[in-house]
Amino acid sequence: DCPGPSIFPTSGTALATHSSGLSCEELKRQCQQRGTLFEDCDFPANDSSLFFSEKPPIPFAWKRPRDIVKDPQFIVGGATRTDICQGDLGDCWLLAAIASLTLNEKTLARVVPQDQNFGPGYAGIFHFQFWQHNEWLDIVVDDRLPTFKDRLVFLHSADHNEFWSALLEKAYAKLNKSYEALKGGSTIEAMEDFTGGVGEMYEVKKAPENFHEILEKALKRGSMVGCSIDTSSAAESEARTPLGLIKGHAYSITGIEEVSYRGRKVELIRIRNPWGQVEWNGPWSDNSPEWQSISPSEQKRLCQTALDDGEFWMKFGDFIAHFDKVEICNLTPDALDDKVPQKWEVTVHQGSWVRGSTAGGCRNFLETFWTNPQIKLQLKEKDDGQDECTFIAALMQKDRRKLKKLGADMLTIGYTIYESPTKDEHLTKDFFRYHASKARSKTYINLREVSDRFKLPPGDYIIVPTTFEPHQEADFCLRIFSEKKALTDGNGKLEFNEFKIFWDKLKKWIGIFLHFDSDQSGTMSSYELRTALKAAGFQLNNYLLQLIVLRYSDEHYQIEFDDFLNCLIRLENACREYPFLVNENLEINPIIILSSH
Repeated sequence: DCPGPSIFPTSGTALATHSSGLSCEELKRQCQQRGTLFEDCDFPANDSSLFFSEKPPIPFAWKRPRDIVKDPQFIVGGATRTDICQGDLGDCWLLAAIASLTLNEKTLARVVPQDQNFGPGYAGIFHFQFWQHNEWLDIVVDDRLPTFKDRLVFLHSADHNEFWSALLEKAYAKLNKSYEALKGGSTIEAMEDFTGGVGEMYEVKKAPENFHEILEKALKRGSMVGCSIDTSSAAESEARTPLGLIKGHAYSITGIEEVSYRGRKVELIRIRNPWGQVEWNGPWSDNSPEWQSISPSEQKRLCQTALDDGEFWMKFGDFIAHFDKVEICNLTPDALDDKVPQKWEVTVHQGSWVRGSTAGGCRNFLETFWTNPQIKLQLKEKDDGQDECTFIAALMQKDRRKLKKLGADMLTIGYTIYESPTKDEHLTKDFFRYHASKARSKTYINLREVSDRFKLPPGDYIIVPTTFEPHQEADFCLRIFSEKKALTDGNGKLEFNEFKIFWDKLKKWIGIFLHFDSDQSGTMSSYELRTALKAAGFQLNNYLLQLIVLRYSDEHYQIEFDDFLNCLIRLENACREYPFLVNENLEINPIIILSSH
C-alpha cells in the first residue's frame, strides 16, 4: 500500500515526489534486489489514471514496452521531433511543446534524463523532471502504457520500438493526476513546465514591427516557440483550411531563415505539425515551384529535401496572414526584444485567494477588490541608458489542471499595478476609489498564467493579483522579472496595544462590530474583518487573516457578534500565553492563531 503523498529532496536539484519518499534510484535498486518490476501505486495502471469524467471508449490493455515489441529502446538515434506522433488524446498543445523541447539538447536532457534504457539493470521504472511553481520535481513512472491491439493509444514515436515520448507523456499525465487532464491547453503552459522560463504571448496581427527579429533571436537563444490559428466556433476546431493548415491546432516553430529568390531576399519560417501528415500546401511548401529557383546549396542549407513529415517552410508574410497567436517561452529571462541580451533579476511571491478574506475579484467589484493580496514592488534602478525600469509580471494560478478531476476549471485571472503611498500598510477601499492604476495586465483570461511587459519610473508600487469574479479560491505564484533588482513583499505586520485594560478594549470592540453591522443583523461580512481588526489595533497579513476567516465565518462569509469577540479575546490570550512566538517587531507566528483554535 502507498502512504500519503509527500515531497522529499533528492540528491540532485529536483524534489522526489513518490509517496514512499524514495528517489528513482532508490526505488529502482529496491526492485532489482527483489527481482520485481516497478508498479507505481501513485498512478495505477487502471481507468482512474486515464479518465475521470467518462469511461474509456475502447478496452485498453496496459502493457510494458517489452510486451509490445521485441527490442524496446528508450531513445533511438537521439530524441527528435519525429518521435512525437499524436494519439487519441486532445493534447496537441503538449506535443507541440515537446517538439520544441527536442530542439535544445541541454533543456531536453534536464526534462528527459538520457541515462535510461531497457538494457542491463532494467526494472520497469523511468523518471522525468518538470518545473512547478518555482521548483523542479522528479516524477517517476512505471512503463506500463495504455494500448489497443498492441499499439500505443496516446503519444508514440514513428519508430515503433522507441518509447521516451510515450513515457514522458505518462509522467506529465501523472503530474496532472490523469491523461484526461491533458485535454486542451496552451503550448506555453507545457513550455514553462519544461523550462521554468517566462512565457509571452503575441497576437500575430498586432505584433510589433520587429516581430521577425524577435522570433529569430528567440530561436537562436534556444527558446521554445509555438503558434496556432484561432477558431470562431467549436465546429471549427481541428478543421482543415484549403491550404492545409489546421484551425485550433498547436504547431511549433522550428526555424527562421532568409533566402535569395530571383534576385531578392525572402523571409521564410519553418513550422511543424505534431500530427505529421497534414501540411501547408501554399507557396514554399515541400513541392512548390518556388524551390526550383533556389540553388542546391541553399536547399541543402535549409535541409529542404530532408524535412520531417509534418514540417514545412512558408513565407513569413503568409505566416502573418494565416496564423493568429505565437507563444514564446524563454529558457532564461533574457531581455526578450532588446538587441543585446541582458540578465534579468527574478523575484517570486506565493499567495492565495481565499473566500471571505482575500478573494475580492477585479476592480469592477470595488467593495471587495481592496481585500485581495497586495504585493509591494520596489523599482530602484533605471534601465541602462533609460529613464524607466523594465519588468515582466507573470501571474500563475497553481494546480488548476490537477484539480480538473474535482471539477475545477482555469479561473479568469489578471492584475493591476498602482503607485504606492509611503505608508507600509494594506491599502483600503478609499484608496482604490480615488486612485487610478499605473498599469495592468492586458486582459483577464482563463489561462494558467497571465504575463505582460512594463516600463515604469523608479518608485514604490503595489501589484494586486485577482480573479475576475470575487469569492473564487486558488493558490497563485507571482513572478517578477526585472532588468535591475526589484524587491517584493507581501507581508503586513500584526500589531496590538498591550497597555489598555481589557474592559476598555471590550467596549471598543463592541463599538467596532456595531459600526460594521450596518443592517443591524447581528453579523458582519468577513470581507470587512481586515478593516475591523485594524480598527481594533491588529494589522494582519493575508495568511493570518485567512486562518481567522476559516475559523470564525459561516458558509455565507458572515461573522456573528459572539464569534467576533471570541476571535479577538482568543487572539489576545494566545499572544499573552506564547510571548516567545512574537518577535521584536511584534510580528506574530501563525502558530499562535492555530493554537487558539
